[in-house]
This record gives sequence, C-alpha cells and structure tokens, in this order.
Amino acid sequence: MSNKQHMYTSLDDTPDKIVRLLKSHKSGYISGEKLCKSLGLSRAAVWKNIKKLQSLGYKIDSKQKSGYRLVAKTSLMLPWEISDGLQTDIIGRKIYYFDTIDSTQSFALKLASRPHENGTIIVAKRQTHGRGRQDRRWISPDGGIWLSILLRPNFEVSHVSLFPMLVSLALALTIEKTLKLKPRLKWPNDVTLGDKKVAGILVDASVESNQIDYLVIGVGINFKVEPSAITKIAKGSKNFYGATTLVGKKTDADPVMFLQTFLAELEKMYNKVIENNISGIKKDWKKRSSTVGKNVKISTPNGYVTGKATGIDNDGALLVSSRGKTQRLLVGDISSQA
Repeated sequence: MSNKQHMYTSLDDTPDKIVRLLKSHKSGYISGEKLCKSLGLSRAAVWKNIKKLQSLGYKIDSKQKSGYRLVAKTSLMLPWEISDGLQTDIIGRKIYYFDTIDSTQSFALKLASRPHENGTIIVAKRQTHGRGRQDRRWISPDGGIWLSILLRPNFEVSHVSLFPMLVSLALALTIEKTLKLKPRLKWPNDVTLGDKKVAGILVDASVESNQIDYLVIGVGINFKVEPSAITKIAKGSKNFYGATTLVGKKTDADPVMFLQTFLAELEKMYNKVIENNISGIKKDWKKRSSTVGKNVKISTPNGYVTGKATGIDNDGALLVSSRGKTQRLLVGDISSQA
C-alpha cells in the first residue's frame, strides 16, 4: 500500500467540510472565526488544513481581518470533490484517493475481504504497477484516470461476463456526453478513438458456490496524457495497436466531472443488469462496435479463430461465423480486423 500521507478517503471530513464552507461563500471571504466555530477546530488547526489544501492544488486567498476565500478548486480527483454532486446511490459510497499507488486493482482486491465494502472506488493520480488484462502491464502516467470499483452484486454468475461490455458502453456514453467525441468499442473491452486505444477495462471476480462474492472493475482512461510516452514503452508488447488521449494538453476539461458522469452512467447500467434488462445494453454496444461486421482473427487460449464477427450474445460473448459454423468467444484478443 502507498505511503499514508498520500492517501485521502471520503471519511477525511475536515478537508471536505472546509472546502464545502469555502465553496458556499463563493463571492466573498469566510472569517477564520466562523471556520473555527463550524469545524470545532483551533485557528492553528484551520491554518494547517488550509495549507494542506493549498498543497493539493486549491487556490485559497487569505486576508487579515477578512479570512479565507476560494479562488480556484483543485484538478485532483480528491474524494470530497468526487462526492460533491455525485449522482449515484451505490457506486462511490466510499472513495480512496492515492497520489501514487502500485495498482488500484490490487488495493481493491485487498479491500474485498471486508464484507461491508460495496460501491467503494479507488482512484490514483499515478500507478507504478498498473495491470491490464491477462496480467499485462498497464502504463499509467499523470493525467489519466486510474480507477477500480468494488461491487457485491446480487445477480446470476453468468452476468459477470457482461461487465467488459457494460463498462465500456458506460464510458463511451460519458465521452459522448461530456466531450462530444465519437468513440468506438472494440471487443472485448477497449474504447478507441481514431482506431487507437483510449481506455481499457479489467474485471476480477470471485465466485463461491455459484454466488458472486465480489466484482472488482479496473478502468484505465487516457484522459489527458501524452500518447507518445505510452507508445514508447508499449510499442513492443503483444497486440498493441496505438494509444491516444481524450483531451489534448491545452484543452481545459474537468476530470472530476467526467468521472462523476461515468460513475452515474455505470450505475444506471448496473441497475439494468440487476433488473435483467440487458437487451438495450447489447443494442447500444453493438451500435458503437468497431468489431461486429468485420472479418477478425482472434487469439484465444485454444489457438486462433478467424471468421466474421456477426454479433454478441446475452453474456457478452462474441459470435464469430466461419464456414457456416458460429463460435461463441468469451475470451480472446483481436490480432487483426478488417
């Protein structure tokens, strides 16, 4: 686990309360005395917390006799920023933020042993050992959104395989709504822009006696990254087909708002699965798919499968037709499609 001083959770309520108080006094200053009273803290403790918030990227003006004023909020995805305005009931109920961590997925899997953790999310500014599918390395520089979500779903085990499709669709809808871009979905779990990867999804599930104990969904989003830095490291790896970024260096876009929209979209989909209402998800995924209708070559644990991708079935399996026969593929990597 990461160094404690670089971890914040949604249970850290002092910074949360200070930021909320500052935000509620948008137009003017809030006196130090009022802050002390509202928070039950000494002036020294308030000052210490203000300094901490400034180090986290908040621009806070302090003026003798007037108090404190919030000039600009941070761009970091801190727990109290994510929860302020988050439109979900389950996802994001508890939030952990790390400045640097080995892997949000590893941290989430450790938390999974605690039965009360449901809807918990782990966000990192940077990962040192990010993990992709099949234990591949996931490069996670500054500027990306590196995230894991821990869920305890109460539905059939067969629905687990739907999650790569469901999460990538929620992400595509978020990109469309917030950034007005048109992403495509590459089976099984990539989101692409201009035929280059902009996000990937990893699902770790624990199933016991035909019941889902937990699901940990890992989501890596190249939100505002330098694609060349990723390409340099990843270009030699198997099935790498290029990386891109959602937002250019000079573009102003709020990662917190993007993340809030994504979590809300994901929860809507999650509820549809709970209600067993998956036909709409399938239809919407297919509409954005860059795989369905193409001739594909897919490497699977049992060798290569080639044929035409004709559709997707109710558990997210890709249907590949070849020589009059249709195969269902739940796992695999597309090594070429045309």
